[in-house]
Amino acid sequence: MRILRYLGFVAAILCAAPGLAQRLVDPNSVAPEYREAAEKRRAQQVRVLECQHRAAEAKVLPRDRAAHINQCLEAAADK
Repeated sequence: MRILRYLGFVAAILCAAPGLAQRLVDPNSVAPEYREAAEKRRAQQVRVLECQHRAAEAKVLPRDRAAHINQCLEAAADK
């Protein structure tokens, strides 16, 4: 009985994990009056994803990842 409970718990976590991720905003799926804000949000999300990818390529430690991503975003804003 304990094994079934454990397997059920693991299955619930595995099924819920993809739902916890934040998706990219689709500007075409929002109302026209909010489209400009959605485009800005999507551009920001793409910049963050690029910085996260660079941090992964540079093999930045998890404890330093936030600082690395912030520096990357600031460098992109300065350009």
